[in-house]
Amino acid sequence: LSKQKAQRYEAVKWVLVFAIGVCTGLVGLFVDFFVRLFTQLKFQVVQSSVEECTEKGCLALSLLELLGFNLTFVFLASLLVLIQPVAAGSGIPEIKCYLNGVKVPGVVRLRTVVCKATGVLFSVAGGLFVGKEGPMIHSGAVVGAGLPQFQSISLRKIQFNFPYFRSDRDKRDFVSAGAAAGVAAAFGAPIGGTLFSLEEGSSFWNQGLTWKVLFCSMAATFTLNFFRSGIQFGSWGSFQLPGLLNFGEFKCSESDKKCHLWTAVDLGFFILMGIVGGLLGATFNCLNKRLAKYRMRNVHPKPKLVRVLESLLVSLTTTVTVFVASMLLGECRQMSPSRHGGNDTLSLQDISEDVNASIKTFFCPNETYNDMATLFFNPQESAILQLFHQDGTFSPVTLSLFFLLYFLLSCWTYGISVPSGLFVPSLLCGAAFGRLVANLLKSYIGLDHIYSGTFALIGAAAFLGGVVRMTISLTVILIESTNEISYGLPIMITLMVAKWTGDFFNKGIYDIHVNLRGVPLLEWETGVEMDKLRASDIMEPNLTYVYPHTRIQSLVSILRTTVHHAFPVVTENRGNEREFMKGNQLISNNIKFKKSSILTRAGEQRKRSQSMKSYPSSELRNMCDEHIATEEPPEKEDMLQQMLERRYTPYPSLYPDQSPSEEWTMEERFRPLTFHGLILRSQLVTLLDRGVCYSESQSSASQPRLSHAEMSEDYPRYPDIHDLDLTLLNPRMIVDVTPYMNPSPFTVSPNTHVSQVFNLFRTMGLRHLPVVNAVGEVVGIITRHNLTHEFLQARLRQHYQTI
Repeated sequence: LSKQKAQRYEAVKWVLVFAIGVCTGLVGLFVDFFVRLFTQLKFQVVQSSVEECTEKGCLALSLLELLGFNLTFVFLASLLVLIQPVAAGSGIPEIKCYLNGVKVPGVVRLRTVVCKATGVLFSVAGGLFVGKEGPMIHSGAVVGAGLPQFQSISLRKIQFNFPYFRSDRDKRDFVSAGAAAGVAAAFGAPIGGTLFSLEEGSSFWNQGLTWKVLFCSMAATFTLNFFRSGIQFGSWGSFQLPGLLNFGEFKCSESDKKCHLWTAVDLGFFILMGIVGGLLGATFNCLNKRLAKYRMRNVHPKPKLVRVLESLLVSLTTTVTVFVASMLLGECRQMSPSRHGGNDTLSLQDISEDVNASIKTFFCPNETYNDMATLFFNPQESAILQLFHQDGTFSPVTLSLFFLLYFLLSCWTYGISVPSGLFVPSLLCGAAFGRLVANLLKSYIGLDHIYSGTFALIGAAAFLGGVVRMTISLTVILIESTNEISYGLPIMITLMVAKWTGDFFNKGIYDIHVNLRGVPLLEWETGVEMDKLRASDIMEPNLTYVYPHTRIQSLVSILRTTVHHAFPVVTENRGNEREFMKGNQLISNNIKFKKSSILTRAGEQRKRSQSMKSYPSSELRNMCDEHIATEEPPEKEDMLQQMLERRYTPYPSLYPDQSPSEEWTMEERFRPLTFHGLILRSQLVTLLDRGVCYSESQSSASQPRLSHAEMSEDYPRYPDIHDLDLTLLNPRMIVDVTPYMNPSPFTVSPNTHVSQVFNLFRTMGLRHLPVVNAVGEVVGIITRHNLTHEFLQARLRQHYQTI
């Protein structure tokens, strides 16, 4: 039966992974269809208006028309972000945090994906310098998180009894698959998507997941491709455009015998371009970080309307800049004859026609085109194709101005309150830089063999690599987007050089935004110097613990006065007591690690006692009142000395379910705690909610038992302790937590090196790591916070000071 169950579980997983891919592809189709529709509508109206007004002299009217379209679209995108603030930006930093093990509120909700997908089509159609690729990754991740749950907060009435995948680990696996499907749909790069999920996303990678993630990415690419081939080209199933962004085919003209896509000589130029791309990326990230800090101080604390106004201001500036630059700064360049012969494939002809059809002739005589307007008055994808494949030249001045304007405006735009991606603006910016290098090498150095498209592609890779600092996945994404495997080496070298150069100055843009939000993201590994620290140096020694049999009053008190998500289950270690106390020396680590805060537990008990007053039962209230008049404890040092000097005295008889009493002496209070396991807050709340307990007069065997399905029924939103109605529960009843705790969690010794602790924590996807000494006592606990770079640095400084 168990084997059948396992096979069914695996089969359901494969079906769901396919469904996630299909749904992500459909989200991509929805975004692409409406972006194309709105953009065509806008450019048709504005272009005909510009052509009319060129003769009549009413260009201001054309600008007002363009402003009307753009401001309306951007206003709608901003309103959607007001509804769900986490839908702003690209969403990649949030998904990175989620896959690293940090829960970001609202990041994978249905409302988020609706606002994100609808918002991004408005912000792209509104002429902002943003892309739709980053939001596609976020949308895919939300689909991955929501679909296997078969329930949603936004659609509470729709409930399916679907008992599978009720854990964070399963959910994280599906989010990895969804994020990969998002990349695959955006770039038509299923292998790149899988590698993106592995490199940028997941902290803990399950080997069996690789094949499922690739299958999910393939499903997304297939779905998007199938529907686009039918809707755009009218030939269903011809699979012409694999992703939302397609670079076309790079091919030298047959008439030009000197031309090569790239040669060994060009590699030197590519490395230099990588260095410049890294420097430009570092500059972009530095400027964007300062802008983000300024927004956090001056924009975010103000009413939400201010964020909408900022988005409208950016839209206004962008629109005016684009219009004025196209009208005044463009040059009229000679059109090139179509370079493709009749024997080319259908898709190649389509790309070529697309390139030649998207040129703009504003203010230019016959047979010439306005190079600046061609770059600015087109969708970004068309502008990238122009830079990659247009044989006609763009003047160096135009390319320089375009690069500068695009660089500054896209830097300002990333971070405003609209859904916005960064991939396409970075690619376009970098393509202009690469094309500029090719023009200069051709014109001034006389290198005739250079193929401009290659340099545009390498420039795009260099700049994008300098901004986002991705390596393997970005290499594969770009190779899959160009369908040209011979570009593998130059792209790889350029990206590596760009990353190394940029890393010398600052982090990648996504890491910067993660840090600005204060998320405790774990790096891949710790620094070498961190091995001077041990687990005992970084652990949290002030434990809140529960007994295997604990009274309801004590559990409620613990849950109401702490925010911890897990509690060690302990018993007092009376058997070994004599061996711990020899020759006036207390060896127990429980005391050794608590010298600085000897009164913590006493304070904790008083806090629990105080919180019991809020408990609904009058019986408990009376019990608390008896203990209000507690004596002030004496000084710390005296008390510790007193504990060390006193010899062993037998403890008062203690039932395993009895919580420590206020009247206990300090020695009684600090007896060593033998570790038995970990129990989660969600489990304790569920047990209280379901009334799982037994009375003092009965044995623990009389306690009701809950199955695993019943324990995880409320996943992922367990009730809050403050919302529970506990009036029917007798506070003197006892809960046996042993059937529900994890009896064998991962643990480390106090002397374990920090690097080992870190690797265990990160690779196993842990949230809590108890520190247990040689005799089985729990002496502290390590959480994600204790392993963040900032915390470790602070502890290392303390370590050096004590030396």
